[in-house]
Amino acid sequence: MTRTVTVVGGGLAGSEAAWQLAERGFNVILYEMRPQKTTGAHVSDRLGELICSNSFGSKLKDRASGLLKTELDLLRSLLLSCAERAAVPAGGALAVDREQFAQMVTEALSSHPNIRIIREECTEIPSGPSIIATGPLTSDALAAKIAALSGQEYLYFYDAIAPIVSADSIDMSIAFRASRYERGDEDEGDYINCPLSQDEYERFVDALLQSERIELRDFELEDPHFFEGCLPIEQIAARGRESLAYGPMRPVGLRDPRTGRRPYAVVQLRRDNLIGSLYNLVGFQTNIKWGQQREILRLIPGLQNAEFARMGQMHRNTFINAPTLLHPTMQFRGRDDLLFAGQITGVEGYMGNVATGLLAGMNLARLLDGKPAWVPPETTMLGALCHYVTHAEPKHFQPMKANFGILPELPTHIRDKRLRYGAYVERAVSALEAAMASLDDVYLAEVVS
Repeated sequence: MTRTVTVVGGGLAGSEAAWQLAERGFNVILYEMRPQKTTGAHVSDRLGELICSNSFGSKLKDRASGLLKTELDLLRSLLLSCAERAAVPAGGALAVDREQFAQMVTEALSSHPNIRIIREECTEIPSGPSIIATGPLTSDALAAKIAALSGQEYLYFYDAIAPIVSADSIDMSIAFRASRYERGDEDEGDYINCPLSQDEYERFVDALLQSERIELRDFELEDPHFFEGCLPIEQIAARGRESLAYGPMRPVGLRDPRTGRRPYAVVQLRRDNLIGSLYNLVGFQTNIKWGQQREILRLIPGLQNAEFARMGQMHRNTFINAPTLLHPTMQFRGRDDLLFAGQITGVEGYMGNVATGLLAGMNLARLLDGKPAWVPPETTMLGALCHYVTHAEPKHFQPMKANFGILPELPTHIRDKRLRYGAYVERAVSALEAAMASLDDVYLAEVVS
């Protein structure tokens, strides 16, 4: 039986998959086309580079992303460990210094004796045991091969990334530090908040609605599909003048220290690197032309003199029709030794990408060791995610991130939401621990014992 496997893609899912295989004694050939070929969204050649945001979601165990982190911790995820070590203050969320995180991932994989990294584009689907984890920015050549193999049309949606500003250009006589409901540091919150009055909010919305957008070259302009979880702010504003105030600009849990009252709306900025020199605008993905984008964002009180380290921009994210193509083990239907992982499967969120990479790596190792592929219990967040993307209605399939709504209902309904979520977590952890105890996996032996 071969001990050499191929992983295509050095993002979150591919990096985690490669690590899981290597730790189980397999020789891994990891293809990453950067820097030989760029994506237009990445800025470095590091493995595990983050694009859209620097937040891995909530750390709180009674949150869906917090539960997924608990599960990944039990399953010994490399990337979760790197994220925790590269963490920056972000209240109840796990946010990281992007550069430090990517450097940790790159160093871990580069120094592993069982991993060989090949810096070139993979234009063919490997013939042997393989994992495709090329993400939403899969190269055209490989995308064409996957489409030919699957016999299915590719789905697509547009994704956008948020601007980043220099911390020293934020006017702190207007902006204030606080976490919602005083989460995080009690004296100095982990977020910078820019409060808006109703007049300031209305002026900002007017500017958004009148803005010019960057032309979406090479995209299918007649029928754009925006992923609901990452809508550009101008698209949200177009749905109704109050949409932003109830969305990314909602002021709940915050009080302006200058007035002692809750602002009409607020723009939150989250630390983007460990030293605190850069902050990104939370939920402010946009595709407005850069010149106008600067002018419009400088209408936000506290950002009138903002210096931008990165402007918001948009790119196409592509994913396969997983319900028709994949088993919940992440195996490709019709070829057991070909697995897919990450955002290309329709799983959204950084932790979801890591989780499917972990499962794909673990299952490929099991198959090559003559063991059955593992389907995580559907009552776990990992199991529920994999079940959803492989069992959803194919015609209307949309990417999905971790949330309690995809978990099976509890035997008895609990009305109190916090208690109900706690029950979901307790059930998930118990199910995962029981499943792990029966897996006969040497890499997980320490956790099981």
